[in-house]
Amino acid sequence: MSDSATRPRSKLVLGLLACLLGWLGAHWWYLRRRHAWLVTLAAVACLAAATQFPVWYDNPAFFLAFVPMIDGFIEGVVFSLMPDEKFDRLYNPAHGRVTHTGWGPVLVALMGTLVGAIVGMFAIAMVVVYTWTAMGWLDGYVF
Repeated sequence: MSDSATRPRSKLVLGLLACLLGWLGAHWWYLRRRHAWLVTLAAVACLAAATQFPVWYDNPAFFLAFVPMIDGFIEGVVFSLMPDEKFDRLYNPAHGRVTHTGWGPVLVALMGTLVGAIVGMFAIAMVVVYTWTAMGWLDGYVF
């Protein structure tokens, strides 16, 4: 299928995919990036490895899944706030027109920033608790 026969890509859809399913690389599939399958494979492998532990959320494999998740939030914000002309030049070159997106991508960027910051802080807190527990620094404390 030729690139001119495809539908133009949307900043709103791309931003939502990156924010909601970025940990699986859904936005990479949407952009038809060459190595999108590697992101998906890495995320599934981390989650599969996490299920092999008695406490699935308390092991390094689960923490590695936060890396593509936080990257998805960052890319969702970047794509959403990219100027329409630049977005169309990079991702819709065969369509020859500039889209006018409006407030949708801005709201996605705000949501991505808010939720991404919360998820990022949670990931850092979980790594700190995991490390301190493994080193015995939290022995005697009750959470």
